[in-house]
Amino acid sequence: MKRTTKLVTMAAICTGLAGPALAEAHMDLSSWPEASQEAAQYMMETYGEPAHVTDHELVWYDTGPWKKTVIYDEATTHNFPVEHPDVMQQWIEMDVPDDMFDDLARYDGSVVVNKTEAMISARCDKEGANFLAINLAHDIIQGNKTVEEARQYYGETIQQVMNGETPEYTQGFIFEPTSENLSNPDESIIEK
Repeated sequence: MKRTTKLVTMAAICTGLAGPALAEAHMDLSSWPEASQEAAQYMMETYGEPAHVTDHELVWYDTGPWKKTVIYDEATTHNFPVEHPDVMQQWIEMDVPDDMFDDLARYDGSVVVNKTEAMISARCDKEGANFLAINLAHDIIQGNKTVEEARQYYGETIQQVMNGETPEYTQGFIFEPTSENLSNPDESIIEK
């Protein structure tokens, strides 16, 4: 299925009323899952209008510490540490060592490493949970926590959030993300 990108205004997205761009894209967030609508509202209030809108995604670039944020119209059920919908994926640049890929996959299936672009992402329903997921991934990479310790800490931290607390790991990065392009195009094995 071909996705068409349309630029729209925040008012058009929020109200579902729009000029030709929204009518053409059939964009109406009212049919999106509630978690997606809440994530979209949060992103627009915090970072402004999305850079791109498709029939199935809202996309922001270079907002706060994030290189990219995508909110999806489809919620993926994730049971760790408690059942919730994964609807918002956020990326930062990070060069993850090859020997850490398996550990990160065991830690949290919603943490994804893109080696070629040297990026890591977390997909959850709240920005705070994405901060938490990547902070703990960083702890694993640095050897500060084992996979099991990170999973335990994640669960305890989300419980604190559910109790109305604001733990440090959910408020931003506990490390300084790089702003340089770390891409890793790999090496060609075929001669031209």
